[in-house]
Amino acid sequence: MHYSKISEILMNAKLAPRGDKIVMHGGNPLSGKIKISGSKNASLAIMPAALLTSECVKLTNVPDLVDIRTMLSLLTSLGVEVSKDKDTISLSSHHSNANKTLAHYDIVRKMRAGILVLGALLARFGEAQVSLPGGCAIGARPVDIHIEGLANMGVDFDFKNGYIHAKVRNKLRGGRFRLPKVSVGATANIIMAATIAKGETLLENAAREPEIVDMVQCLRKMGAHIEGEGTSSVMIQGTDSLGTVEHNILADRIELGSYMIAPAVIGGDIELTGGKKWLLEDLVEKMEEANVSIHETPDGLRVSRIDKDIYPLHITTAPYPGFPTDLQAQMTVMMALAKGTSSIEEKIFENRFMHVSELQRLGANIRIENRCAFVTGIERFHGASVMATDLRASISLILAGLQAEGETVISDVYHLDRGYESPESKLSACGAHIYRVHGNQ
Repeated sequence: MHYSKISEILMNAKLAPRGDKIVMHGGNPLSGKIKISGSKNASLAIMPAALLTSECVKLTNVPDLVDIRTMLSLLTSLGVEVSKDKDTISLSSHHSNANKTLAHYDIVRKMRAGILVLGALLARFGEAQVSLPGGCAIGARPVDIHIEGLANMGVDFDFKNGYIHAKVRNKLRGGRFRLPKVSVGATANIIMAATIAKGETLLENAAREPEIVDMVQCLRKMGAHIEGEGTSSVMIQGTDSLGTVEHNILADRIELGSYMIAPAVIGGDIELTGGKKWLLEDLVEKMEEANVSIHETPDGLRVSRIDKDIYPLHITTAPYPGFPTDLQAQMTVMMALAKGTSSIEEKIFENRFMHVSELQRLGANIRIENRCAFVTGIERFHGASVMATDLRASISLILAGLQAEGETVISDVYHLDRGYESPESKLSACGAHIYRVHGNQ
């Protein structure tokens, strides 16, 4: 087996320069199939499990994304040996080389998920120094819930020079903890730590997302004793050690939702292979209410809108199983074409309407009041130069640009590559006129 070092991972990573642009000419309806990649968020939650065991963690259906490569770099810096072949990643954290507990700022600053190594490092090695994380500027996402939960398990914390300094007093111990606010990251960190803590941990008000369920299923294959995943109450019985595992990552429901919305905005008929209705029941309900056809097929989901009006909707984002905040920007684009006025209330992140000003440059009729967007439908967007402000805003501008009259050019698309695998290729294969212009061209 060939193991990559951190420098080799970074050297081979196809990071999008900030000068890259996406160019589109709208008007072509979509037709064909799009394969849904493995879940970015599930992969990022599961990969730190390699720090919990000295045996191999093998993951398949892992998407090739900038955030995934950043996590690989972080794990490598922590002494994890990495082998990658297409969508399969093998991670090995032997006692002989996994003795590093510093998650450095230069890596963690690139993505929010860097904080997810904290629980595993504390469980396995009893200490950790983790930089405060970065990621999209869509609003405050404090780590205090992570800290409070782990402190409840016997961890002392100090904060110096932008780092979380954490040390277990004796041994991690289980306990009862209720999250003051539903947090996917805190749920993942606490469950990860509790798997090899002493005694029983009851986590209440836990996140219920499919990505958490997928993480628990992987940990259970490694020998963890966990019950209640997918509900708000999760019970973890600590065990002495975890073993090897091979796990297939579930489909990315946010990529799925984005491409479900695509034919509703652009027009056409596409099949999304690997898609399942249960991953996005609230989105399916809203889209059908808006007059979009969605049908299950043997291979996935078929979504179409041909010569049909879009009806206005009223949407409020909420933790799973509510409407996902990660699909709010995309749904705003769809509502911008509805016959009437829609309202979209954002209750998760306070800055998640940054895409609105860019959609207005394309002709959208949107008014913001506090954390609610009022969207009055137009017939068609009009091409313009726009800028991607965050990950989900990037794909929303692509959807609008592929419906717009004339040419649309999106800059700062490095955000896009954090969460969408080859979107230009997937959409152009279905008839969209879209291509990337590299910064050095």
